[in-house]
Amino acid sequence: MTLLRDRDLAHAFDHASRTYDRLTGLSPGYGADLLRSARRLKLPGDGAGLHLLDLGCGTGASTRSLLRAAPRARITAVDASAGMLRRALAKPWPDSVRFLHLSAEELDPAGEGPFDAVFAAYLFRNVSDPDGVLGTVRTLLRPGGRLAVHEYSLGGSPAHRALWTAVCRGVIIPAGTLTGDRTLYRHLWHSVLGFDTAAEFTGRLTRAGFTGARALPLAGWQTGITHTFVASAGEATR
Repeated sequence: MTLLRDRDLAHAFDHASRTYDRLTGLSPGYGADLLRSARRLKLPGDGAGLHLLDLGCGTGASTRSLLRAAPRARITAVDASAGMLRRALAKPWPDSVRFLHLSAEELDPAGEGPFDAVFAAYLFRNVSDPDGVLGTVRTLLRPGGRLAVHEYSLGGSPAHRALWTAVCRGVIIPAGTLTGDRTLYRHLWHSVLGFDTAAEFTGRLTRAGFTGARALPLAGWQTGITHTFVASAGEATR
C-alpha cells in the first residue's frame, strides 16, 4: 500500500476529524497513555514560566495531556489538518493555549519559539522527512530543552507485528470503514509496520543531535507497540 503523505494525509484527517475523538475514546488507555508520556517530560514547577510546543496536536487530546502535566505553562499547539484543528478549537481552553494551522515542516525557528519542551504524539510516522523535522525541532528548543515523542513504534519482535496487525484487522480498520475513513486507517496500519522500531527511532534521535535518548514502554496491550521517547537538546546554534 502507498502511504498517505502531506496534503493527502491532511485531507484524510480533515474528513476523519468528525469521528476521531469518538474512535480514539474507544481505545483502552488512549488518554492515560498520552498523559503518561507528557509527564515524562518532567517539567518543573507545573511548567511555570515555560513555553511548550505540541507538535501535531490533532483534536487537542495531546494538548490536554500537556496542559494537565504542566498547567502553568504557555502552550503553542500546531497541526496540518484544518479539520482536526476546528475540533480542537471548539473545546474550552485557557488563555495560555493557542493553536496554529501549520505542518511540522512549515515551522520556522525564526518565527516560533524558542521552546522549553516539545511534545509530539503520533506524528513522526506521518512526516515525509522525519530527520528534517527532528532537525527543526532541535533548533526550536532552547539548549537543554526536552523532547517527548509518543509514537506507535514496534519493539522489534514478530509478536508485536502480529499483534498490531490483528488489532488493525479486527478493530481499527472495521471501525474506520464504518465512518468512511478506511483509507486513513489502512494508512495507520501500514505506517506503523513500515516505521522505525523503538531501537531505530532512539538511534535516529541520537543522530539528530539529541542527548540521553531513551525509549520507555507503555502499559497494557500497547506494550511493545507504543513507546514514549524522551531526549534533550544539546547546545544548538541559532
